[in-house]
Formats: sequence, C-alpha cells, structure tokens
Amino acid sequence: MTLATISERQFEIIEAAGKILSSSGVSGLTIKNLAQEMKFSESAIYRHFASKEEIVVAMLEYLAGNMDQRLSKVISGTRNPKENLEAIFLDQFAFFSKNPHFVVAVFSEGLMEASQKINDAIFRIMQVKIKHLMPVIMQGQQQGYFTNAITTEELVHIIMGSFRLQMFKWRIANFQLDIGRQGKNMLDAILTLIKN
Repeated sequence: MTLATISERQFEIIEAAGKILSSSGVSGLTIKNLAQEMKFSESAIYRHFASKEEIVVAMLEYLAGNMDQRLSKVISGTRNPKENLEAIFLDQFAFFSKNPHFVVAVFSEGLMEASQKINDAIFRIMQVKIKHLMPVIMQGQQQGYFTNAITTEELVHIIMGSFRLQMFKWRIANFQLDIGRQGKNMLDAILTLIKN
C-alpha cells in the first residue's frame, strides 16, 4: 500500500488505530476496539483490512511513503550538507510531534515479535531514511563539513541510532518531553561529534 493507493477510509482506520496504539498499546489494538473507536461495525473494518497486522503494515508503509515525499522536498541543493542534515531532522521531529502514533507503531515491542511483515515494513522506513541521509553525509564529507575518519555508512548508522534513541525516550516518557527542544539538542551534539 502506497500513499497513492490508500483510500480516505483506510487512512481514517490507520489514524484511529494509531490513536488506540498511543493510548492502549499493542494489546489494546483489536478490531473490536477499532470498530468502537470509529463507530463502525467490525465487518466494516474488515472490508478495508483483513487483519490487525494488515492495518499496522499499512500504517508503516504510509509512514515510509510520507517520509520519502517529505524528505525529498526538505533537502535543497542551495543549502550546505550541514543545513540539509538539520532540515531532515527538524522536519522529522515536527512530523512526529504532530503524529506520535507513528512512533508507537515503530517502537512497539509486541508488534516486532508478532510479524515478519511488520518487521519488513519497519526495515523499509529505515531504508527510506538511509536513502536521504547517505548522500547528505557523503556530500558533507566530500566538502569538508563532516569527518572522514569514519565511513559514510557508519556515520549514517550513528546518526540514525541517535535519532532512534531520542524517539524511543520520547515514547517511553509518554510523549511528555519537548521533542523539538530535545531533538535540537541531540542534533547539535551529533553535528559537534561529526564535524571535520
């Protein structure tokens, strides 16, 4: 399922599933609870999705597509690599602060153990991020902004790991941290570590 193929009703179901995930966790996300949340019959949900797994996979695939579109627009040829790296992360923090249920979907332990399809969808999200980060970091190394003492691939892993940890902390703090401020502090620390 891509951004282009998702129907308006499927998107509403994904949003409602995200709301349940945020408030009740994986165990609370049932077709029955989803139907109650949406004031639908369970059969109406099943007309759009065959299972809870399919809903979560659709949510993650939507996130991957949305992220790909957003980051393609955020990265600009007129900015230097440091500014592009900042733009990527500020955009991500802004998006997730408005849509925390996507963080829940990516970081719910029970979901990852439940399904290879869900793991594959999470892996696709990581690939989208790498697709956008890799050229920015490589360009930054070539232009002398970022260190060459570490390979591009390892720098990308360090950056993504830091971002992931920040989002996980926000998630387990029940979204009570100021993710914009915390994220900016993390970004400043990363830029200090990787600068040439």
